[in-house]
Amino acid sequence: MRQYEAVIKAMHDLGGMATLSQLNQAVFQIRGCEWKTKTPFASIRRIVQTTKGIYKIAPGLYGLESHRKVLESNGIIERSPKTQTSDALKVFSHSYYQGILLKFGNLRRYDTFVPCQDRNKYFLGIEKLGDIGTLRHLPPFSYPNLMKRSSSIDVIWFNHRHMPNSFFEIEHSTDIQNSLLKFEDLQDFYARMIIVADKKREHEFVQKMKYEAFRGMSIHQRINFLDYDSLVRQYEQEEQRQQMSVLL
Repeated sequence: MRQYEAVIKAMHDLGGMATLSQLNQAVFQIRGCEWKTKTPFASIRRIVQTTKGIYKIAPGLYGLESHRKVLESNGIIERSPKTQTSDALKVFSHSYYQGILLKFGNLRRYDTFVPCQDRNKYFLGIEKLGDIGTLRHLPPFSYPNLMKRSSSIDVIWFNHRHMPNSFFEIEHSTDIQNSLLKFEDLQDFYARMIIVADKKREHEFVQKMKYEAFRGMSIHQRINFLDYDSLVRQYEQEEQRQQMSVLL
């Protein structure tokens, strides 16, 4: 069996789609295929990017053309000029990146929280976000008004003392300024504050940060913009790193 055939079979066995991290584990379980290369993960990435019959759904997520209609009926939508303003894509994208952030935080051994209103939403149509996050309730780390403000943050990583380490807001299409105002209210916490969005929105982020309301605030030094591709790439690197037998 050729390598690209093993990748297609693994994707088929996974329901017609797979993240690169899923493929990095599943492909090597396929019998009859040899991977005589020092960089098998790079080979898998090349295969999903160049093989006919495989399409990119989102950064780090690929699907089989033969399963496209089924995937779309289940809300797994590829971003394209036709779908980029659709409600279905907004819902899928938001849940997808929330799931990535939760899994990433879990790998880093943080406690992870997703808002109550998002707990029953699905990551890739398989796992509920509430089942990926390790915390069912927001830890009582501050005053009631600040607790209420932080309860709607898309994803929060907490350290072992149950104090916030990182606040993440995913901005697929809504106004970035709304998230910046949340961060303004939470600026007294020693935590990172990160806007996660498409690379195309970075200019918008930079311009909003120049508003007088945010200029000169301590938050200005701690808030960052992280694009979707960079997020997924860092998550994949962390997952591969932790699969190694010895970590330095």
